[in-house]
Amino acid sequence: MRTVLSCTLLVSALAASATACGSDGHPLSAKPYDAAGQIAFNGPAGSQKADPDKPLEVTAQGKESRITDVTATDSLGRYVAGELSADGSRWHTTTPLAAGAAYTVKVSTEDEEGSPGRKVLTFETREAARKGRLDVTFGPGEGQYGVGIPITAKLSKPVTDKKQRAIIERSLEVRSEPATEGSWHWFEDDKLHYRPKEYWPAHAKISVSSHLEGVKISDKLRGGEGKPMKITTGSKVEAVVDAGAHYMTVYRNGEEVNSIPVTTGKPGWETRNGTKIVLDKEYVVRMTSSAIGAAEFYDKQVYYATRLTDTGEYVHAAPWSAGSHGYANVSHGCVGMSTGNAAWFYGMVQPGDIVRTINSYGEDMPSYGNGLGDWNMDWQDWREGSVVNAGLREGQTPHDQARLRPEV
Repeated sequence: MRTVLSCTLLVSALAASATACGSDGHPLSAKPYDAAGQIAFNGPAGSQKADPDKPLEVTAQGKESRITDVTATDSLGRYVAGELSADGSRWHTTTPLAAGAAYTVKVSTEDEEGSPGRKVLTFETREAARKGRLDVTFGPGEGQYGVGIPITAKLSKPVTDKKQRAIIERSLEVRSEPATEGSWHWFEDDKLHYRPKEYWPAHAKISVSSHLEGVKISDKLRGGEGKPMKITTGSKVEAVVDAGAHYMTVYRNGEEVNSIPVTTGKPGWETRNGTKIVLDKEYVVRMTSSAIGAAEFYDKQVYYATRLTDTGEYVHAAPWSAGSHGYANVSHGCVGMSTGNAAWFYGMVQPGDIVRTINSYGEDMPSYGNGLGDWNMDWQDWREGSVVNAGLREGQTPHDQARLRPEV
C-alpha cells in the first residue's frame, strides 16, 4: 500500500510539474498563432490565378518578425525549390511554376519573443498561352535489364541554353531502390543519358518520371508530356574478354561462373577495348563482308549472336574458327567461340549486362555514338556534362539542389 500511494503521489507531482512547465509562457510550448499579419505574399487575391511565369515571394512584415521556414508543393506533392534569406526577411522560388496547377505554401514565422506563427496559403496558376511544347521520351523501355543499363531521355526539340537545360534536368526524376548516386549527361542538344556513379545495384527497382508538363522553359517553350517508366535490374553479370589471353571470364554477382576460350579481332580488325553494354540478342544473324567493307569475301548465318555495338560487334558462335579459340585472334572484331559456349552465354545474359574487353590492340570504345559506351567516361567528366551537377561538391546529389536552403 505504501508503494502504491508513493507512486500515486509521484505521478501527481509529475503531472503538476508538467502543467507548470506547459503554462509558464515558454514560446516552444505555445501553439502556433495565425501569422497572416507578419507576412506579405505576392500571390493572387481571392479566386484570381497567379501568373506561372512570375516567381513567388514571401516577405516578413515588421522589424521584429522573421520567417523561419517555407514549404511549397503542388497538388501532386512535388516540392518547389526556393531560397530563404539568412535574416529570415524574404523567401522566393528559384524554379518556375507550372501552368494550370494548384499550389500550397506553408509559412512558419516567429515574433520578437520567439513565439511561433503559422500561415498556409493556397492558389492556382493560369493555364499557359499557346506556345511550343517540349515532350520527353524515356528509354530503354519498361522491363528487366542488366546493372549497366543507362536511362535515356529524348527531347522533342533541341535545347542549347544552359538555364533552359537546368530547368529540364531538375524536372526529370530518377529514383532507385536501393538508392544510388547518379547524374544526367547531355550528349546532344536533344539527348540525355542518366547513369549512377557505379553500376546499378543488383535487383534494384528504378522509376523515371518527368515533371516538365506546363513548366515554362523559355518565352516560346513549355514542358509537355513525358510518360513515366519503371525498370528493374537482375543479377550483376559481367563478362571480361581478355584479347591477349584469348579467354572470356564470366562473373555473376562477383563470382566466376565460366571461363570460355575465344577468338577476337585480328590485326586491322582489332576488337575495341573498354566497357560495352549488351544491346540485344538475336538467335541468327546474317553477316557479310560487304557490310563492314572487308576485303576477303564471307556470307554466313551466325547463331547465338549477342550484340554489343551499333556497328556490328557481337559475341557469337564461330565453329569455323574452332582451332583458334583460346590461341589466336582471327575474327573481324567480334568475340567468337564454340556453338555450345555461345548458346550458354546467349542464355546467360540480357540487355544491360556488361562486357569488358581488355588487352586488345584495338581502339577504345567511345562513350557515345556506337551503342552504350557510357561507362567509358569517368564519373567527374560524366557530371561535367550536366548543367545542374557540374558545380556540385563531391558527395552532393541532384536532390540537394531542390531543397530549401539559406542564401550565402
